[in-house]
Amino acid sequence: MQQQDINATATPTVPGDDAPLGSDAGRQLVRERIGFIGLGRMGSVMAANLAAGGCRVTAYVRHADRAEKLAALGLQPSLDIEDLFECDIVISMLPDDAAVQNIVFGGNDKLGLDGLAAGLMNGAVHLSMSTISTAAAARCAREHKRCNQHYVAAPVFGNPDAARARELFIIAAGEPDQVDRVRPIFDLLGQRVFDVGADPASANLVKLAGNVMTATALEMLGEVLALIRKRGLDAQMFLDILTSTMFGSRVHKLYGAKIAAQQYAASGFIFPLALKDVRLALAEAEAASVPMPSVSVVRDRLITGIARGYADLDWSALGLVAEQEAGLPTKVETKQA
Repeated sequence: MQQQDINATATPTVPGDDAPLGSDAGRQLVRERIGFIGLGRMGSVMAANLAAGGCRVTAYVRHADRAEKLAALGLQPSLDIEDLFECDIVISMLPDDAAVQNIVFGGNDKLGLDGLAAGLMNGAVHLSMSTISTAAAARCAREHKRCNQHYVAAPVFGNPDAARARELFIIAAGEPDQVDRVRPIFDLLGQRVFDVGADPASANLVKLAGNVMTATALEMLGEVLALIRKRGLDAQMFLDILTSTMFGSRVHKLYGAKIAAQQYAASGFIFPLALKDVRLALAEAEAASVPMPSVSVVRDRLITGIARGYADLDWSALGLVAEQEAGLPTKVETKQA
């Protein structure tokens, strides 16, 4: 096949068997060839961590102007998706069902080529770290199995800052031997792995359920902070009490601080992505005949925020919507995430 590797820099040297990876003695070396697709804010950080851990990572990009930046991270950027077909493990970190299925099945206008299922060698594994529906995960797993390949689902909890610090929580599901095969990759990316079984779809269900719990927590934070503010009390004082007593989770502390300060980051986990996950979770619930009325409220609030022009704001801006619904004066003060 024609190579279109556009990296002009040398790849990181893989340390010897006895060499520690940075300061993390005891981490296993990843000897297999790794491909990465989906190099957005999360994916690029994750891929860079793999490179820093001694992995050779082929990074598929569709736009040549991104190549120099990715090469500076220690990656081998390529404009040719077929370069991924030579990898033993291909990691995808893509935004939705359509993007993942396009890369697995191919045959669309964007790629114009066969997808991973048709191109990967026998025995290769597709490690999908995207947040997608259980139906999409099951369909991808079936196709890879039909093509004598493997599929492991491993969506993550954590934002780009957590990814940069290798503090992601990874929810893994797939054939046990294949989960073990990619575990050294998990060690370079996160702080803990939760193995939820052999069915890849299970990992995506857990991730969706966790995301809607976060979304409903943000909605509730927005509502109670609007009440506190409207009654003339100090929002930060209330949040300090809240997080020092019954509600000390990372969600309440991190996002509550944004809502209390009325500072909503742009380009974080933005409203459309949150809405996508909420809709997927509601579809799962409907299929299982499980009412989720609080999640339905959050869906409508996200739609309201998008209608008001907040599509580029972090989902903590549910607090902004709550303020407006309460008739409070608001300030749309944003900070880049």
